[in-house]
Amino acid sequence: MDTNSNPATTKKIVEVSSVLSVREYAEALKMPVTQVMSVLFKNGVMATINESIDFETMAIIGDELGYDVKEKADEKISKIVEVERKHLTERSPVVTVMGHVDHGKTKLLDAIRSTDVVSTESGGITQHIGAYQITIKDKEKKERTITFLDTPGHEAFSAMRAHGANITDVVILVVAANDGVKPQTIEAAKHAKEANVPIVVAINKIDLPDADIEKTKRQLADIGLLPEEWGGSTPMVGISAKNHLNIDELLEMVLLVSDLKEMKADATVPASGVVIESHMQAGKGPLATVLVQEGTLHLNDPIIIGQTYGKIRIMENYLGKKIKEAKPSTPIQIAGLQDLPNFGDRFQVVENEKEARDLVKTKSIHRKVISITEISKDIKEGKLKELKIVLKADVAGSLEAIKTSLEKISTSEVKINIVHEGVGDVNESDINMALASTALVIGFRVKASTDVMNLAKRENIKISIYDIIYQLLDDLTAALSGLLEPEIIETEVGRMEVLAIFKVARQDQIIGGKVKTGRIENNCVVKIVRDKETLGEGKITSLQQNKREVSDVQEGFECGLKVVSATKIKVGDSLECYKHEEIIRRL
Repeated sequence: MDTNSNPATTKKIVEVSSVLSVREYAEALKMPVTQVMSVLFKNGVMATINESIDFETMAIIGDELGYDVKEKADEKISKIVEVERKHLTERSPVVTVMGHVDHGKTKLLDAIRSTDVVSTESGGITQHIGAYQITIKDKEKKERTITFLDTPGHEAFSAMRAHGANITDVVILVVAANDGVKPQTIEAAKHAKEANVPIVVAINKIDLPDADIEKTKRQLADIGLLPEEWGGSTPMVGISAKNHLNIDELLEMVLLVSDLKEMKADATVPASGVVIESHMQAGKGPLATVLVQEGTLHLNDPIIIGQTYGKIRIMENYLGKKIKEAKPSTPIQIAGLQDLPNFGDRFQVVENEKEARDLVKTKSIHRKVISITEISKDIKEGKLKELKIVLKADVAGSLEAIKTSLEKISTSEVKINIVHEGVGDVNESDINMALASTALVIGFRVKASTDVMNLAKRENIKISIYDIIYQLLDDLTAALSGLLEPEIIETEVGRMEVLAIFKVARQDQIIGGKVKTGRIENNCVVKIVRDKETLGEGKITSLQQNKREVSDVQEGFECGLKVVSATKIKVGDSLECYKHEEIIRRL
């Protein structure tokens, strides 16, 4: 007899696909959907019965419900994520130019364009699509192509990384020889190093009388960019973008660095890549500028792109010329999409439009909120060995004091890594850096604007701001120890009485009622109460007052609403609208 086994604690094993709707997941567990939704709500996932959840969420919920959830292969989804690359050939490097705002990035890009042996002959770039290519002759007089992302510096770079799109092969960091290293220089270098992208430094404005190249190199060495001639690994080229001095040498260095990386792609597989920008245009509809990373994209190819899909009706290169195919490292503008994709969305060619449409339905995934409590859980379960932090403080003195204190609380199992730091309010770049690095955003006596808070909410990043240093240190100490558990506060927003049932169709129920206390909000989670007993839960997906869509209805007014719930609602029932709020526990 095996005395170690305990039937009471043995978990049932269930295999699921990587993405399922809440209803499908409940069916896989052979459990009531209301019970599954209740555990989801408790864990902060506000998903309706028809919304999709990812495997990680299913595993966590399954564990609470007594199941060992395993992921089974999903051929369609895996085809989107990975293709077998058999015929690898060299591709052009993709370059981003970054640096301080006044150090000459724009002039450098203009100077680089003028070296293009192809566009100078054909009349130059005729449209702006967020990226372009130049063709130059290397030392062996061989024509080589370089792709430049014409983006607003490190903000776009970090935003692209935040969405899992590491598309830059080489960063050109522009530093003015007469001005030296500035805060934006440091920030750009950190973004590049965090992404593990090689840096080529262009020391600009060497023609000015107050230029000091050696001093600039010393400052660069101080931030971890040691010049090659000093025994380091960072190539540096002195240039004058204004006078077109040493531009060829800079580009040759970019090619040399990219050759060392041996960048290759397979042009024979179904094309995939990433969105650089998108906009609507009269007569053409949704337009997207994409960079092909693998495969060859053809006219009329059916594609899935972010949360939309389509069939490519128009393809134009950066010169505005209509083309029929695009190989790896080529930026192009495409038309034929059902809707606008987002910056950083990935695209993949599929077999047909029906498959593209079906795949879009499966891609609605709820990403876990990056917060102190979630990080604490991951540390406790042994998933994390490093606690990454984006740290902002009101003044330099506070910043240094916090950094010194954080160095002392690292443990033997987990260390603290400040991936980005700065003085001033939390900004969008901080959120993108946190998302790209899976880091916490910690602020001390700073603020975050409404736009920044909205971005953080969209990207599921929680900003923790403190006024007292010891509270900040206590929470991070607890997180490092894996001891911090979230405190969930349930707050009732309002309740209404059901006066009429207009339509019932599967999970959707259209009802009418009157708000008795508080208010009823659209997209709010509701408890369905009958004779003081809670029968189930649901979610309001549409709310109308006087036949107009509204965000909320106040006490004393009547309204119509659509509720998604597995529980059948009856006249006389009470709907209680409530919210869950996660409170950071203080030690």
